[in-house]
Amino acid sequence: MDAREMKIKAAQAALDYVEDGMRLGIGTGSTAEEFVRLLAEKVASGFRIEGVPTSERTARLCVELGVPLKSLEELPELDLTIDGADEVDPMLRLIKGGGGALLREKIVACASARMIVIADETKVVDTLGAFKLPIEVNVFGLAATRIAVEKLAARHGLSGEIAVRTSGDGPFMTDGGHLILDASFGRIPDADALACELNAIPGVVEHGLFIGIASLAIIAGPAGARVMTV
Repeated sequence: MDAREMKIKAAQAALDYVEDGMRLGIGTGSTAEEFVRLLAEKVASGFRIEGVPTSERTARLCVELGVPLKSLEELPELDLTIDGADEVDPMLRLIKGGGGALLREKIVACASARMIVIADETKVVDTLGAFKLPIEVNVFGLAATRIAVEKLAARHGLSGEIAVRTSGDGPFMTDGGHLILDASFGRIPDADALACELNAIPGVVEHGLFIGIASLAIIAGPAGARVMTV
């Protein structure tokens, strides 16, 4: 079973948690896109949901496939969000934001009664940090914000490059018009403390540590899908 087949397995299992009439947050990324394709098939057969996308990319795919959408302004309280993750640890702490949508992903997830993560088994780790931690920052004061993040990392004993994400010939811009710093920490022993302290840095809009947000994770491997809970 290749990586895409595992993503499809996780997405199929997640569909069992989606009920007719739900207000559904719809994630961003390759695994979430497999979920959207499967969801669109159910919608085409008469299944009713109202979806809130976590990125313009997800919104375009939903429109293309006929998944009905609302804005978060129209549906500020959601029943469920289903989204992927770049890393998942045994406590369901996540690193997200590889697709650049971490701010909207976190807002939508926190507006939901529960969040289900879908991923393949390569995303499960004992300790977060091997995947670069995305930190969304304001354009204004970029250099000062990066220095503040570097100093915070040093206080936590973390090292590694903290680089501005690029796209083509220039910096990557989020849907909200912000930049992303990708922090190559390698290992984050105390993700809870780091998350709190990153939030306190002026210029940091949001970060990719999702702590205490996911309700369960559906992890797919060659033998099928399994459920992780805390």
